Amino acid sequence: MPSQTTEIQTASFADLDARTFHDLLKLRIDVFVVEQNCPYPELDGRDVEDGTRHLWLTDRGAPLAYLRILADPDGTARIGRVVVAPEARGGGHAGRLMTAALEVVGDRPSVLDAQSHLVGFYQRFGFTVSGPEYVEDGIPHTPMRRTGRPRADDANH
Repeated sequence: MPSQTTEIQTASFADLDARTFHDLLKLRIDVFVVEQNCPYPELDGRDVEDGTRHLWLTDRGAPLAYLRILADPDGTARIGRVVVAPEARGGGHAGRLMTAALEVVGDRPSVLDAQSHLVGFYQRFGFTVSGPEYVEDGIPHTPMRRTGRPRADDANH
């Protein structure tokens, strides 16, 4: 059972050490490729882009949950690779990471491609369905979008 020593980490690729990146990739591969039985190219080249931010939750140094934020060409933030280790599920870790991710995203609009059974989870963070369901690697997905939030000082103008 995860202890109360969990901590959220945020880094660009350049700020990740080799061991941390290895551990984050292992978590992603263990869940998305092995557990979900989806052979696909997990290393897509986007982890190393300048605008990518990696967020993860650790417990005594071991990653429990992870997501990444990509910068799409139009300035939209793309949240993806949201994953929680099997032994840590049900502990609110994905919610903590999403809250932290939306703090990083700030006022920008953001998008994600939710596994369809998780649409309700993402709706709690202001995402709405933005297109028809589709199947990717044998798993139903639903595109979702969250509009940018107006700044507090914008409300006065």
